[in-house]
Amino acid sequence: MPPKPKMQKKKPASSSKSDGNKKVEEKKVSEIVPEEVIEENNSSTTSESQKKIEIEKKSSPKAVSEAKSQETIRKKLNSSTSNVTKSKKKTRPQSYGSYLFKVLKQVHPGCKISAKAMGIMDSLCNDIFGRIAGEASRLSRVVSKQRTLSSRDIQTAVRLLFPGELAKHAVSEGTKAVTKYTYSKN
Repeated sequence: MPPKPKMQKKKPASSSKSDGNKKVEEKKVSEIVPEEVIEENNSSTTSESQKKIEIEKKSSPKAVSEAKSQETIRKKLNSSTSNVTKSKKKTRPQSYGSYLFKVLKQVHPGCKISAKAMGIMDSLCNDIFGRIAGEASRLSRVVSKQRTLSSRDIQTAVRLLFPGELAKHAVSEGTKAVTKYTYSKN
């Protein structure tokens, strides 16, 4: 039968720090720790504060259970860092509202628009965008067999979807926008 470990009493260490007129006292918990645990921790190359934490973990059952739960949490976080998402600010739903408002101010500077009307205009823009993108995608697959939509695909889709005069105006505005973008890029 192995010999019983010798018990050694740990002396409480207390120090006082002055914070202005207030004195804050720090007290260490004194407890009975087996000598083997102290020798184990002295042989390791960890810092002194880590040694004290390890001694407390090994001697008190509550600290041991807390340490295990913290350890499992750390392991889960480290193993699944790709799945962990950082908390972000709430993002507002994407809307054409600000752009519609700018166009309204260019056309009629004194006019206002209600929230309900802005919602209707936003859904109109989303609907038209979806139709143009879908038609351009079908054209791209059938005609050029490419995966990337070109401005030519968009232009053809607009000509197919919009009637007469509206298609001509849309094509001219689109061409003007692409030209402006190309020259500003260079």
